[in-house]
Amino acid sequence: MAYPTPNNQCWPEPVPYIFRDFGVQLLQPHQITILYSQDHEVRRMRMNQPHPAQVTPSWHGDSVGHYQGDTLVVDTVGIKQDRPFAMLDMYGTPYTKALHVVERYRLIDYEAAKGAVERAGKENVRIPGWGPQPNYRGKGLQLQFTVEDEGVFTTRWSATVTYLRAAIEWPEIVCAENPHEYYAGKDTAVPTSDKPDF
Repeated sequence: MAYPTPNNQCWPEPVPYIFRDFGVQLLQPHQITILYSQDHEVRRMRMNQPHPAQVTPSWHGDSVGHYQGDTLVVDTVGIKQDRPFAMLDMYGTPYTKALHVVERYRLIDYEAAKGAVERAGKENVRIPGWGPQPNYRGKGLQLQFTVEDEGVFTTRWSATVTYLRAAIEWPEIVCAENPHEYYAGKDTAVPTSDKPDF
């Protein structure tokens, strides 16, 4: 879900809310670039560098990464909060400028990934058409992230998201103009008029 603005534009989703997207692609080598299926958002992480002394807040924050063995570890700070609904998730959980997120990405074997995706399907909302590719038996991508924000939470918390290769190609989505309700599998009735109302 993106946030429509009064002038009909969309705001990117903050970290970690962006992790609820159904599609994700990681590109590398010199920096990590993540493409998210929701509104084709793009996020970049510098590798093997520290955060700058003064971080300029941005929609996805300042992200730096490094490898610990076969695990990509990404540290993010400096996430913008100047929007009407500065929230971490679809439930409205707020955050402050102290938000700090650490992500750990690793490949896991097919059986472990399949089990995690099946459990998530029972516990969470399933979006029609976004299931895994039926004949795929390769590895899955597991993301474990930890959130801390002393301005909101009394302790840090963690969650895990597991991805398998998607059964469909990414549809083109334009937030300001696309009337297709991906969650209902139909188009929204767009209001029309026979004559101007001004």
